[in-house]
Amino acid sequence: MESSQPVSYNSDTIAAVATPPGMGAIAIVRISGKNSLETALKCFKPKSSEISQNTIQSHHLYFGEVYSEGKVLDEVLLTYFKAPHSYTGEDAVEISCHGSEYVQQALLQTILDVGARMASPGEFTLRAFLNGKMDLAQAEAVADLIASESKAAHRMAINQMRGGFSEKISELREKLVNFASLLELELDFSEEDVEFANREQFILLLNEIKKELVGLKESFVMGNVLKKGIPVAIIGKPNVGKSTLLNAILNEEKAIVSEIPGTTRDAIEDTITLEGYSFRFVDTAGLRDSTDIVENMGIEKTYDKIEQARLILYVCDISSMNKTSMAELLNDYKSYINNKNKHFILVANKIDQMEEVPGHLKELLDLETVFVSAKRKENIHLLAETLVNHVKNDSPGDDVLVNNSRHYEALRNALDSINVVEQGFENNIPTDLVAIDVRQALYYLGSITGEVTSDEILGNIFGKFCIGK
Repeated sequence: MESSQPVSYNSDTIAAVATPPGMGAIAIVRISGKNSLETALKCFKPKSSEISQNTIQSHHLYFGEVYSEGKVLDEVLLTYFKAPHSYTGEDAVEISCHGSEYVQQALLQTILDVGARMASPGEFTLRAFLNGKMDLAQAEAVADLIASESKAAHRMAINQMRGGFSEKISELREKLVNFASLLELELDFSEEDVEFANREQFILLLNEIKKELVGLKESFVMGNVLKKGIPVAIIGKPNVGKSTLLNAILNEEKAIVSEIPGTTRDAIEDTITLEGYSFRFVDTAGLRDSTDIVENMGIEKTYDKIEQARLILYVCDISSMNKTSMAELLNDYKSYINNKNKHFILVANKIDQMEEVPGHLKELLDLETVFVSAKRKENIHLLAETLVNHVKNDSPGDDVLVNNSRHYEALRNALDSINVVEQGFENNIPTDLVAIDVRQALYYLGSITGEVTSDEILGNIFGKFCIGK
């Protein structure tokens, strides 16, 4: 559910089921707001008669029963979090009940009936942001953490949620603010022609900030693929075993396998996680000249997938190679490997059908080649290791990676503003105009962490969260 409506905030009490829809062992109903404990106690009765609203302590569990329409609904555990020591930064209560769909909804409705209102999507996290428990980049990382499906995506979300990216942005912004204040001071004393901001030092600072911004902006390519899964295109001539290879990698019959050339006419995709990295494999139509309109549409889509892929598996039938076909293969393969942002791996398939070692095999060995039998699933583990090693070599370890399109756009705009500032100094434009461009760069950097933002942006970001978070 998405929303781009302006965000309003007050301290009224909100409630929602915080666990996924459906039946499970337990479910959690979350309440937040200044009257959250009072609201919860209108339907919760502790087992111990010695416990009351005045004796309940923060971060303690209390066993009791919840009532709906005057009758016992369930036996539950209640946890109270006193402000500011809660997720939202305000008084909060979590009630753990049994996971029956009926119990969850009945409990929630009872809480709404006694004074709470239904929380909007992402409203708990929005309150955490507005109450200073996290900045905007960290709040967005919460959504990424919930959605993470691989170890790599999880690690990026955790690093961002713990403030690694925010800290880097704050450092850059602080350096720029310090110098911007000197420029503003010059404007206050403009009639006296005083220079507080050393221009040579400022140029050095701009170069330093530009270097950091360029590095963060360029990290988006890797950060985005790690977050969404590394796209891997399986390409090659018809009948070389591309679909069989996909099935072998996925360990299931995902693609139709046939001896008839041109069987795969549309791209077939599936995802698998290898050593914590998510790979999105695409089996494509065989590359050949064809008079079949539908097959040609598939081949055209193959070229689109090659363009989108980070890793490309070029599959060939090693069992049928002769001197001529080997030369054609090498020329064809090498025509693809000029893109520095892509890794091409030659997959020599059907080793189980080899009667003798083909001529010019050394030329294949000079390339990055993995010899496999997709049909017998031989050496598939070696291919998997090769894919993982490529990603590990490309990944910058624990360095900050940008994986959010909004952050990327803000970094790009901040970098453009810094370039304008630099050009302004080179052209000796007036200080007041330079100051405007510096403020623009500060605005874009501040928009990442939420130091400057708007209700519309907040509504768009938090409206994409699930209800209960």
